[in-house]
Amino acid sequence: MEWIEALILGLIQGLTEFLPVSSSGHLEIGKHLLGVEARESLMFTVAVHGATVLSTIVVFRQDLAEIISGTLKFQWNKETKYVFYIMVSMVPVAIIGLFFKDNVEQFFGGENLVFVGAMLLVTAALLAFAHFWRSGKREIKPGNAFVIGIAQALAVLPGISRSGATISTGLLLGVDKKRIARFSFLMVLIPILGENFLDLVSGEMTANSEIGTLPLLVGFVAAFVSGWLACRWMINIVKRGKLIWFAVYCLVVGSIAIIAG
Repeated sequence: MEWIEALILGLIQGLTEFLPVSSSGHLEIGKHLLGVEARESLMFTVAVHGATVLSTIVVFRQDLAEIISGTLKFQWNKETKYVFYIMVSMVPVAIIGLFFKDNVEQFFGGENLVFVGAMLLVTAALLAFAHFWRSGKREIKPGNAFVIGIAQALAVLPGISRSGATISTGLLLGVDKKRIARFSFLMVLIPILGENFLDLVSGEMTANSEIGTLPLLVGFVAAFVSGWLACRWMINIVKRGKLIWFAVYCLVVGSIAIIAG
């Protein structure tokens, strides 16, 4: 992988991780167009996902500081409850990661454009439904946290937008726009960090070390900067209820991917 390819893919990852258009789907399309081989994909994908986690931490640093501070009081307060809701939301994706990881990985590698395109159409449908659904004022509770977690688990498939699926599901459940945007971005931190840790422990990253240091660094920085900008932008988009344009975008890109595949 050349540094310019890493720059392009890093920008794609950072922008699309938070915008509801599927970062994994766009990465697969990008790898296909740039001719990036599957053996180079794992280490790079882990690195750019780590970069977007870091950008999330930077954007929500005050929220995270309050949550951690409140949780360390070891009381059943609103911060401790929030952490509990995040843990509940992690259950579905943990099941997928522990028992179905090999099944999911077969959809990656830049060679499944038709499948990616079909999943982008699913994302488009979710966003369209959420746009026309009457917005609610509910808070995050264990029940809807689990359902939102199921949406996140389905988003392990390339083409299903994680933010699009979780935010749309939250809106369809009647959760307040500001609350679901915040919850959607914070709930992904532990699963991604956990996945990166498991890849490090298993040695899969070192086994896929064909990618050089410079492309890895360029991709990481590009994903961090673009992810930071996209995260801040997406929060405002959800508040304003402007998801329909992303539904149209996913519909167009998904259709093109299916035709090209």
